[in-house]
Amino acid sequence: MPERTVFQSMSQKHVISLGPHASAWEAACVMTRANCGSVLIVDTPGTLLGIVTERDLMTRVLAKALIPEKTQVSEVMTRNPYCVAPEMQVSDAVLIMIERGFRHLPIMGAGSKILGVFSVRDALPREIGNAVSLAEFHEQVNDALG
Repeated sequence: MPERTVFQSMSQKHVISLGPHASAWEAACVMTRANCGSVLIVDTPGTLLGIVTERDLMTRVLAKALIPEKTQVSEVMTRNPYCVAPEMQVSDAVLIMIERGFRHLPIMGAGSKILGVFSVRDALPREIGNAVSLAEFHEQVNDALG
C-alpha cells in the first residue's frame, strides 16, 4: 500500500487562521470551535507569519500568567514555522516532527499558498512506526559518526 501524503492525510481541509492582532483568547476559541490544536497567523495578503498551538497557549500565556484577552497572538506565536509541501510522505513529516519537537506542520503549496496544517494526529500508526524507525536509524548513524 503506497504511503499517504500529508495533504491526503489532513483531517481538516480548510485553513484555520487569524490575524496577528487577534488575542490568545480568540485563538483558543477558534481552535476549540474547529476542534483543532493550532491556528495559523497570517497577514492581510495571506502571508504566513506564524503558528499558535495548544502548547504555545499553555506555556507562553497561561504558565506566564498573561491575560489571554490582552495578549496578542503575535507575541506568543512561533514565527516563520517550518513548512512542508503537500506531496511530502507522512512518515517523512513525522520524522521532522520527532527530530525537531513539532506537533504541527503548515502545508504550503505552489506560490506559497497555505493549504492547511498537518498534525501528528493525522498520521496512522504504521506511518508513525516508519518515522520512529528512521529516527532511531538516524540516531545510530550520528552516534557512530561521533
